[in-house]
Amino acid sequence: MQSTVEWWRGAVIYQIYLRSFADSDGDGVGDLRGLESKLDYVASLGVDAIWISPFFTSPMLDFGYDVADYNAVDPLFGTMEDFDRVVARAHALGLKVILDQVWSHTSDQHPWFQASRRRRGSGEADWYVWADARPDGSPPNNWLSVFGGSGWAWEPRRRQYYLHHFLASQPKLNLRHPQVVEALFESANFWLRRGVDGFRFDAVDFMLNDPALRDNPPAIQPDGQVPLRPFRMQHHHYDMMHPETTPWVSRIRSFMDGYKDRLTIGEISSEPGSFNRIEALTGGGGQRLNMAYTLGVMKGEFSASAMKRTLENALEAERQGWFCWSFSNHDVARVASRWNPEPGGDHDDAFAKLSLALLFFLRGSVCLYQGEELGLSDVDIELADMRDPYGITYYPEFRGRDGSRTPMPWRHDMPNGCFTTAARPWLPIPDAHKARAVDVQESNATSCLAAVRALLVWRRTNEALRSGALTMPTVDDPVLAVCRRSADGTAATGVFNLGAESIRIATPSPELREIEITGFDARRCDGGIELPPFGAYFAGTN
Repeated sequence: MQSTVEWWRGAVIYQIYLRSFADSDGDGVGDLRGLESKLDYVASLGVDAIWISPFFTSPMLDFGYDVADYNAVDPLFGTMEDFDRVVARAHALGLKVILDQVWSHTSDQHPWFQASRRRRGSGEADWYVWADARPDGSPPNNWLSVFGGSGWAWEPRRRQYYLHHFLASQPKLNLRHPQVVEALFESANFWLRRGVDGFRFDAVDFMLNDPALRDNPPAIQPDGQVPLRPFRMQHHHYDMMHPETTPWVSRIRSFMDGYKDRLTIGEISSEPGSFNRIEALTGGGGQRLNMAYTLGVMKGEFSASAMKRTLENALEAERQGWFCWSFSNHDVARVASRWNPEPGGDHDDAFAKLSLALLFFLRGSVCLYQGEELGLSDVDIELADMRDPYGITYYPEFRGRDGSRTPMPWRHDMPNGCFTTAARPWLPIPDAHKARAVDVQESNATSCLAAVRALLVWRRTNEALRSGALTMPTVDDPVLAVCRRSADGTAATGVFNLGAESIRIATPSPELREIEITGFDARRCDGGIELPPFGAYFAGTN
């Protein structure tokens, strides 16, 4: 049955971390032409859209999330003509194109900041968050950078501090300044006129801060232990998550509604209250963001009881808004390692399929991270190979984000997995990933890749899985049961064994017929269901 809801509601969006997707020119870094050459593969998965990480002009100190020109393609990734070809080919394949927008901050190399830092009286003087030092010369308040140290850096020409939530080279934009907003909207216009179908807004929680610059209160650690990152030692009441963020995203939505069928996705941090913020930022009767996801899901516990709580919180948040689910992305360890209780064991393949099946079964839209469909694990990157400044700062206690950003393996029998012809890619590709390369899984009817394609065929053709209501029948840990039902009577049930032992349970939806999905072998038997370790069972009306 053809869905009648908005295209993005229940859509599966494939996240492309461009640096690591496909390299066309042999410099060891993925690029737009490489992406274009692989769009047929992406479309073959059955996804609805692609989300492309930043490719704008940048010094690359935070690998594109430090933008120096919002309206230009960095030569590292190609040309504007290359981008236009990506959009044209994606649309020809039925794929929408979503771009990252980093509006919380820029690079310190951006002309706006170069002008702002010169003197207090410049035209862009107030385009960033500046503040005077305290009488003793120390920063204006106690706000900290996520990446370590103070959240303030001194600019000698202005004799003032500027705010940065991440690297000191990523100064915070003043989104209360009307000319800043006008400039950002004009940049968005530039890409929308080129055919872009929507934006994913980075770090929404950090867009607005307390204008009075009040100190954050301390966060007392319940176990008395000093956390790895000082950032965890504060309650972030004032440096982020400001109440004015809600009317600010309403302005974004009003602007985007000037274009037909465009999508807005917000990234919400893992700070406490993330589900409430999703409701606040995506509700409002269609006047705010279309959807949002939270890093809190990815950084949370993985068990049947924990997932039930997460789903209950998400259902509450959806009373007005719309949830986007993501189990992996470029900022967290890959789910195949992070939630797997026995990574590197006998059940890696089963666990990867289980996590994918559960992801596609949830009510909301989905972001699927490149390589997740292959069941790729996180990679332990040696210090000499690390590129992420966040990980380098906290090494060896925390290895940062490089482990989830390693290049895609396309062929098992080619150097560097056929990602690049360069002798050395920007991050190493482990042999374990080559063993899970696309070509290996294309020829395996029970692979993770085959399972993803089968699951997405079902999701696309079953209205309950795209937009139906969600309920959770009562079952005991480690089993999670999820039932979906749409207004037209279409139904689907998934039963997931989140444990490493086989288990038998009663059938939650005996009236539905069993659905066989490639790569899953749980079946009905003697009035119940036999679930293998990390197994899943499916039933539905179609």
